[in-house]
Amino acid sequence: MTEAGSTEGSVTTRRVRGLIESSGFQRSITALILINAAILGLETSARAMAVAGDLLIALDRAIIALFAAEILAKLCVYRRRFFSDPWNLFDFTVVAISLVPASAAFSVLRALRVLRILRLVSVVPSMRKVVQALLQAIPGMGSVVALLALLYYVFAVMATKLFGAVFPEWFGSIGAAAYSLFQIMTLESWSMGIVRPVMEVYPFAWAFFVPFILITSFAVLNLFIAIIVNAMQSQHDAENKDAFAAFSEQSHGDVQRLEDDIRAMHAEVRLLRQLLEAQRPGSRPPKPASPPAQGR
Repeated sequence: MTEAGSTEGSVTTRRVRGLIESSGFQRSITALILINAAILGLETSARAMAVAGDLLIALDRAIIALFAAEILAKLCVYRRRFFSDPWNLFDFTVVAISLVPASAAFSVLRALRVLRILRLVSVVPSMRKVVQALLQAIPGMGSVVALLALLYYVFAVMATKLFGAVFPEWFGSIGAAAYSLFQIMTLESWSMGIVRPVMEVYPFAWAFFVPFILITSFAVLNLFIAIIVNAMQSQHDAENKDAFAAFSEQSHGDVQRLEDDIRAMHAEVRLLRQLLEAQRPGSRPPKPASPPAQGR
């Protein structure tokens, strides 16, 4: 490639990069995602498809073509660096799934087209922060999950021993008891559906179920919330720290430039004084002024 061709390609790449990184382009992609979400919802309506089915399908194909063009432009601009960003990989995967033909062997991919709506997470910074905080909280959730599994095992064994003989459908085995306890933990029909029938045979069964609900629903699950909130706070503090470091570095550079300007002004003032003294009658020729001190 000649030097002129290389320069022209570099200019084109910079222009394309400026376009895809501009706020207007990001807003346009967000609008397309929202429009595509509405189209995918209308495609589930038989009445809407009967009225404007061809138009909806054409718009859907046009939008996926624009998404593919966006991904192709990013690949041309960022090249290998494109795959170093997890959000770019997410967008690439979602668009690639949409481009696979939904034939008989891949008919399930027709339903996966709705994943394109999730691209809204990658283009909205506030949503990205929430997802990143959730991912950062996953390692801290390990101990909480282990504690919850231990409690489930203990209570499942106790429920099997206590209520399994009379209520084998709910507590006949550890697996059945664990599933029933999960239903109780979610507070879904726990009272009239399970606990009250058990209390008709075992009047003091509430002494088993109430502590279980208090421990799992109100204590252990709140630990998950605390871990997620702590992760989001840590991420927010890290962002503030980076912003403060960048501001401090910029301020330090501004102070250095101001010091250099002050030194240059001092040198000019000394030179001006020497010139004024030289113009007085009977004064000696001025000594050559020393050059201004260079900035650190």
